[in-house]
Formats: sequence, structure tokens, C-alpha cells
Amino acid sequence: MRAVIAAIFLMLAALPAFAVNPDEVLSDPALEARARALSAGLRCMVCQNQSIDDSNADLAKDLRLLVRERLKAGDTDEQVIDYLVSRYGEFVLLKPRLSAHTILLWGMPVALLAIGGVVLAFQLRKRPQKREATALTDDEKQKLKSILGE
Repeated sequence: MRAVIAAIFLMLAALPAFAVNPDEVLSDPALEARARALSAGLRCMVCQNQSIDDSNADLAKDLRLLVRERLKAGDTDEQVIDYLVSRYGEFVLLKPRLSAHTILLWGMPVALLAIGGVVLAFQLRKRPQKREATALTDDEKQKLKSILGE
């Protein structure tokens, strides 16, 4: 039974390897390596959080082919990225660039951490300090005894 589960797991783990079809691979190994590196950083617009290199969607295949065509035409990596961003927007990048449009995206984790720290500091300051216990007076002891019925 363990062998069957292991075999199923291994087959499922290999699915992303089948995303780039053999007919898409460039004959020049250097260009193919550049295409794979670029594809790993581009978002599949269908799958959302998967790179086009890992996706089997038709749009991902079209984007992989487009990247390879641009590389064969002599574009640099930056030109290919700029071309895709001009067509699909910053969302096509798995790791968006730092720009005026994305400053909120990059700054929000730091801002939320700072706000949380300030709120925590105020909450700790507002917390009442521990007071030392004082002994009961004779009147208080008598009231307590009468309440407890002693």
C-alpha cells in the first residue's frame, strides 16, 4: 500500500515538469535557459499563482511561445519583460517591480507591522499595574465571617 501511495505522489509531483512541451523547447541551449528563467518569473493569468513555466493552461503555453519568439528576435530579458508588462500589466510578474504603482504593495507589510507594534505598546501601557495585597481590617474580617456563616 505504501508503494502505491508513493508512486501516486511521485507522479503528481512530476506534473509541473510536463508544462513545457518538447515542441516549445528552443534548439539553442543558452536561449532556452533564458526562456525558462523568464518563464519562471511570469504569472499564468489563468492559474493566478503559478508561473507560466509550471502551468499547462493554453494561455501559459502562448506566453511561453511569445517569450521564446521575442528571445529569438534578439530582445534582451528586460525587453521581453517590458513587452509582456505593456500587454498584460504588472500583474503578469510573479514578483512585481518597486514603482509608484506598487509602493503600497511593498510598503504595506512594514506599515502593518509598525501599526501592530504601536497598538501593542499602547495596550501594554494601559494595562493596570499589579498592586500589592493589603491585609484585611478587623471590620472586613467580621463581614467576611458573617457572609460565610462562620
